[in-house]
Amino acid sequence: MNDNKRRAIGKLVSVAADKFVVEMHAGTDNFTVVGFDDIHYVARLGSFVVVPVQSEFVVAEVVGLREKDASQRSGSGADLEKASSAKFLDVVPLGMLPQDENGDFRFGVTVFPALYTDALYVLDQELDRIFETSQPSEVIPNKEPNTAYKALAIGSSVIFDGYDVKVLVDEFFGGHSAILGNTGSGKSCTVASVLQSLFEKPDEYKARGATFIVFDVNGEYETAFADLNLHGIDVKTLKLDGTSSPGRFQLPHWFLDHSEWELLLQASEKTQIPVLRTALGLTAVITSSGPEFVRIRKHILATCILGAYQGGDGAVAKRQRIVSLLDQYGIENLTRAITIKHGYNEQYANFGSTEREKAFFDEVKASVDPSIEIPAYAGSPFAFSKLSECLDLALLYEEAHGNRQIRDYCSQMLTRFKALSNRPDYAFLRQPYQVGQNSISEGEFLRDLLGVEFQAGGLVKRSQIVILDMNELEDEVVELVSAVMARMIFKLLRKAEPRNQFPVHCILEEAHRYVAEKPAKFSIDAARVFERIAKEGRKYGLFIMLASQRPSEVSKTVLSQCSNFVVHRIQNPDDLSQIRQMTPFISDEVLKRLPSLPKQHALVFGNSVKIPTTFKVRTASPKPHSDDSKVQRLWFQPAGQILPIKIG
Repeated sequence: MNDNKRRAIGKLVSVAADKFVVEMHAGTDNFTVVGFDDIHYVARLGSFVVVPVQSEFVVAEVVGLREKDASQRSGSGADLEKASSAKFLDVVPLGMLPQDENGDFRFGVTVFPALYTDALYVLDQELDRIFETSQPSEVIPNKEPNTAYKALAIGSSVIFDGYDVKVLVDEFFGGHSAILGNTGSGKSCTVASVLQSLFEKPDEYKARGATFIVFDVNGEYETAFADLNLHGIDVKTLKLDGTSSPGRFQLPHWFLDHSEWELLLQASEKTQIPVLRTALGLTAVITSSGPEFVRIRKHILATCILGAYQGGDGAVAKRQRIVSLLDQYGIENLTRAITIKHGYNEQYANFGSTEREKAFFDEVKASVDPSIEIPAYAGSPFAFSKLSECLDLALLYEEAHGNRQIRDYCSQMLTRFKALSNRPDYAFLRQPYQVGQNSISEGEFLRDLLGVEFQAGGLVKRSQIVILDMNELEDEVVELVSAVMARMIFKLLRKAEPRNQFPVHCILEEAHRYVAEKPAKFSIDAARVFERIAKEGRKYGLFIMLASQRPSEVSKTVLSQCSNFVVHRIQNPDDLSQIRQMTPFISDEVLKRLPSLPKQHALVFGNSVKIPTTFKVRTASPKPHSDDSKVQRLWFQPAGQILPIKIG
């Protein structure tokens, strides 16, 4: 209690439900107080004072400071007299903190102080209790002396000198987070700094069970995490440049599900999607040799032959089309041999007699089985080029059922597929495949992606950070890769047993490019996948940490599910408005700081911190490859200076 008296800075002269006014003690020439333990700068905007009431403190934030109205001075003494002028702090009550050192801070004021109650400066140990970070590490039960981080230091307070700002590990990494700010404000450095702080833990245990998948669209992070191997942390970089060159990341096309194929080929809902789904189902039919698949192939071929015969073309054109089908898709007794068997004359394109022609079609009809259903697409391996054949077969099958205009309706989708078949930036997707060939399974692919491997006794972690370097890819390819990767990981974790025991964090750099509120005309709308993960991923241990310079362009659904925010300088009115909408619990006084934040400074708020706090981000070392261009140094050079780049 004596210490409380010794750290009093003034008294309450106004008490309201939403605001207190503190008149500071006379005799000071500025807003600093020399306490019994240190010098305290009590009048910084955003700092705290505590007001004792019964057995608790009311914690209040300083939102304004002022001096007695200067108009009351007159004459020769009108000059500002610092020592004798009255000084006032406007403070906003936030919550209650028990005076007992073991008590926890809670939001909301239940008991209000009386007039002329002392206002006290806040101590570091009280700050720890307010932010719930008094024990940054804790001993792991039954694993003494090994420890785990309970709170992670991410920077230093700009309000309280020498005080580290920390986030609660479970709350920050156990939910979705957003790191926002204008270009050049320090977002990439913040992401790198947070992970470096986590993985550079000096004592055991290290965070070896962590899994961070970095969607690095600017090629920034490989250098930032290069030194983590010195701390026993493995970082793996997968390079994507669109090619199928050795050592480059490749994504087997059969890993795409039917919705991703639909988006990739921009299939329309009414006519093209049913044909595409039929074609995808046929990929398993034409690449398999089992008796059931043979029966299905014969049924489809026979149906197409009969449909071609019943079409509106001339007799010669019909017979030539039938022979072409047998040449291209023939199987068992339905091959070119059946035409020879029934006396087909290729020169005149006829069977010579109606009896022979009837016998031919009777044998074809024997392979038609109305009970057969084309199997659904199951992601079985197939050659990319085979999908072209399956699309043609699907169209023939539709035509055989009377839909004569279906080929015209699907022309745009077919053109898109042909373009994808030739584009060099999609070579990573077009995987060759021969029937019977061993191919990587989805499970093997995901284990490698997530940095796990089999050892005696089960799965163990090999890599803690996996960087997908997509710097050389166009936005539509970035969307495809990110959507497929996220969907496959989500599917895996939904099936994992036990549930929620393998947390995975997807770091989405420049998220506005592929998690957009309004997808581009030619995009595959990857936001659909991330919106579902944002809504359901927490239950399965899949979390999003997005970084963006344009929060107003990011999916509102994804942002609305973020429980933690680190916001750097933001000046665009639309972006500021978006932040206000998604964080109604943050006061205008706090949000007004955002446009003027210096580089490497940010405001953190959400579940992982009790009170919104402005801080200087811990310096990343090494830094991401995202430095500003040194224009002055690069411009002013001697004549004939060799350029430091290569072009072409």
